[in-house]
Amino acid sequence: MDFPILLTVIIALALIFDYINGFHDAANSIATIVSTKVLTPFQAVLWAAVWNFAAFFIAVYIIGEFKIGNTIAKTVNENFITLEVIFSGLIAAIAWNLLTWWFGIPSSSSHTLIGGFLGAALMHAFLMDYHEVVASQPNLGTFATFKEALMKVTTQDVVKFSKVIPIFLFIFLAPVIGMIISIIITLIIVHLYKKSNPHKADKSFKRLQLASSALFSLGHGLNDAQKVMGIIGAALIYYHVNMLQDPVYLNIEAADRFNYFSKHYMWVPLVSFIAIALGTMSGGWKIIKTMGTKITKVTPLEGVSAETAGAITLFITDHFGIPVSTTHTITGSIIGVGLTKRISAVRWGITVSLLWAWVLTIPISAIVAGITYLIITYFS
Repeated sequence: MDFPILLTVIIALALIFDYINGFHDAANSIATIVSTKVLTPFQAVLWAAVWNFAAFFIAVYIIGEFKIGNTIAKTVNENFITLEVIFSGLIAAIAWNLLTWWFGIPSSSSHTLIGGFLGAALMHAFLMDYHEVVASQPNLGTFATFKEALMKVTTQDVVKFSKVIPIFLFIFLAPVIGMIISIIITLIIVHLYKKSNPHKADKSFKRLQLASSALFSLGHGLNDAQKVMGIIGAALIYYHVNMLQDPVYLNIEAADRFNYFSKHYMWVPLVSFIAIALGTMSGGWKIIKTMGTKITKVTPLEGVSAETAGAITLFITDHFGIPVSTTHTITGSIIGVGLTKRISAVRWGITVSLLWAWVLTIPISAIVAGITYLIITYFS
């Protein structure tokens, strides 16, 4: 099947974003295992990449569906999805990801993708409403027309709040859940090993870190690869429904189209998981330094606790189909192990800076995507 050029570009850009997501978020799954010297950085990225890709088989043969991909595809009302909207969202997401990577800021690839998608869709709706107001009320002034169009956008259900509100809530809930679980795990481990030989216990935890980092990488793959799959799915579903008028897709309920797409285009999830694994192999050393040493010093015991807590959080959110940030999750988990020592063990200055990056990611990505969409429509 020959795809339109823009659709082909979108698929390519989405996979580039997936690759960037891999090296941007490599720190999430390997920072603690590198900082505790269990593996060298090169060994660690290979280890994480293998488990990122293994998540594909878990999703297909054990879970049997792609809940997070489905959620991402449905964050925007399908009546306001176009290829130009998706393209603009991807451009914004890639730009923000590269900017934060360059400055070593562990922001969320997930939220920048969602923010870009929402921002472009809202700008699309606004421009349609603006032209409608101009056509129906040509004597209105520019400001009045702008205000009228803005009011119309607020009544059109452009954003699916039933999908988006949980995503916003978990910006804060995911790190808190990770932190609480990591505190509990750390306290349990300390209690169980309090009479053990410290040297032998340390060696045991270094071996256990291989398992805990593998679990977290599995959760990272399950969570993040599906987000790109969701964006590609939204583009391909639009192509079949609006451009091809494909009777197969038209006769399927809108709520069920993504599940059909994921079976119809099985190569999409496959290449999505491959791309994130390849990106992880490329690493993101600036962010690894921030995650592994700047937030709090991490021992092998604490590395096991943080990674296991992060993995559990990701598996829970995947079960409920809530896209979360692996960056937020592991950061909360690392803070949790720091708190078990003392409050001052956490470098709160670094943590506050990270929090600002998290809060600003969605609105900045949305604004950049909206401007990108505006430029595209102006020149098209």
